[in-house]
Amino acid sequence: MSKSFQPTRLVGAIAIAMGFSPVIFAEDTTNATQLDPIVITASKSAEKASEVPARINIIEPKVLEQSPIASLPQLLQTDASINMVQSGGYGQTASIFTRGTNSTHTLVLRDGVRLNTGSLGAASLPFIDTTDIKQIEVLKGPASVLYGTDAIGGVVQLISKTPEKTSAFVTGEIGENNTYKSILGADLVEDGFYTQIRGQRLESDGTQVTDFKNANVKAGSYDQKGFSTKIGVEKEQYAASLDYAQNEGNSVYVKSIEDDNFNLLGLENVSQDFKNEIINLKGRVNVTDTVSLNARLSQFKDDLRQKNSPDFINNKTQEAELATKWQFTPHQNIMMGVTDKKTETDLLSISKDYTVDYLKDVNSTGYFIQHQYKNEKLNTQAGLRIEDHETFGTHTVGQLAARYQILPGTSVYSNIGTAFRAPSNNDLYALNWGGNPNLKPEESISYEIGLDQKITDELSLGLSAYRNEVDDLITYVSDPITYKGRFFNVKKATFTGSELNLSWMQDDLLLNLSYAYVQPKDKESDKDLARRPRQSLTLTAGLQNEVYGISTSLSAKSKPKDNSKVGGYATVDVNAYWNINPNIKVFTNIQNIGDVQYETAAYGSGYYYINGGRLASAGVTFRY
Repeated sequence: MSKSFQPTRLVGAIAIAMGFSPVIFAEDTTNATQLDPIVITASKSAEKASEVPARINIIEPKVLEQSPIASLPQLLQTDASINMVQSGGYGQTASIFTRGTNSTHTLVLRDGVRLNTGSLGAASLPFIDTTDIKQIEVLKGPASVLYGTDAIGGVVQLISKTPEKTSAFVTGEIGENNTYKSILGADLVEDGFYTQIRGQRLESDGTQVTDFKNANVKAGSYDQKGFSTKIGVEKEQYAASLDYAQNEGNSVYVKSIEDDNFNLLGLENVSQDFKNEIINLKGRVNVTDTVSLNARLSQFKDDLRQKNSPDFINNKTQEAELATKWQFTPHQNIMMGVTDKKTETDLLSISKDYTVDYLKDVNSTGYFIQHQYKNEKLNTQAGLRIEDHETFGTHTVGQLAARYQILPGTSVYSNIGTAFRAPSNNDLYALNWGGNPNLKPEESISYEIGLDQKITDELSLGLSAYRNEVDDLITYVSDPITYKGRFFNVKKATFTGSELNLSWMQDDLLLNLSYAYVQPKDKESDKDLARRPRQSLTLTAGLQNEVYGISTSLSAKSKPKDNSKVGGYATVDVNAYWNINPNIKVFTNIQNIGDVQYETAAYGSGYYYINGGRLASAGVTFRY
């Protein structure tokens, strides 16, 4: 399909969908639980989002379901506090900067399973499928007390679906650039026992990855396929579940061709295969009315292999966690636990100039304790963690937080916390890429205050201000002559910012506005760190009910105040759906309706990575 918009294909897809009989998901309804959803990331236990003594954003089921082909980077960039830098469209490298912190400072989880890899220290966001995800929770600020290393800037947790009733469905969506996705799923629920299965397939011809004009460089095509299954039991006294998810496919990216003096001669497409796999076994036992015991065994594998070379990266993370929660008074509880983690990386990369080859495994054990107090007006949280790291010894972090309901419609919160990040295996052992085995962990301390005000029954306001100070920031220092460099702990960085959230909802109408401002400063030079726009804004307005809905979303970023020529940009998305009857739903989406082209990051020699452009699509879901 050509890059230009072809409305006849969209209209045809919708017409075909409407020609079928019976089917869907009437989960687009607005109700009290959506206005104050239940979250688990902030305290590892279920609580209302309005009671969390921190700023947390929820990407809800209705957003995840409005476009199955939307990738995880596309979904996360709807949060104004996140700057998502993706080098192209589907399957291209994506970096997440939460509140201005580094891309390795955000911990990504799926139901508690760590998805940050041992080699890079960040998650492979483009290759994570969201087919069976119910909601995404974005916790802003440090969370090392509960989750250990990497959670300096925040935590993104993918919460998978748990079946609530017996059903089956099939979904198909087709869009520009020969992009399509199909999903099959079935749920079985009976007397507290449940089983779930999902299968999915996505293909896309992709879009241009850089602004380098070269006829030999094709678009970055992408395809993936995978499945997930979950079986479990949920009873009052006990619960257990086994979750398995796998996603594999192929991604084409761009590689430079250089002469001996590092002059760019051209670009070429490189094909790589990826595969990730999650196994998660969880259990809960209520020992008494006030004491519960929770356990988790998990494994995450993330493998990458080049098609026309021997290069590969194999990552594996295994975790075992045991925690107990004691509700020793009606308003107080204590949670204590231990997490044992083993991370292994096997990496080989061969080029004409050097070879990177290492096999390393790292063990770490964390012991944590957290106290919570809750009554009608006050919610406090205090925690401490001692991390015994095989390479870096013992690290201790702590956190204090409180939210107070001043008036029925007014609450304030404040928190202070410390966090740390251990260097990744690449940071330490990829010597020809600048690895430095003498690196120290990055450490941070963060302060935050916030206000939530219900102005009317329909209108609510949220304000927050924060400062995050990071010591021993790991930085790549390059020789200006040879362009070779090494990682060092050379910087202290500060991230000072504020956020505003405004939500209005009346009958079927809604409006959500989020604005974020951050100063990401290198304290040594007093300059802004790269790739961080100071200002971000998202605005969504629309009409939604059980039968139909249409919404428009604006996302805007200011020009970063670094030395790059990357500019600011604004894009607009449009989404619409129609539940024809309880069993059939048709929908259409247009991402970046104006086909705005903008640079996302500097490539080198005056060239830049660019965004993926517009993607218009239409789809249908049948449900039994």
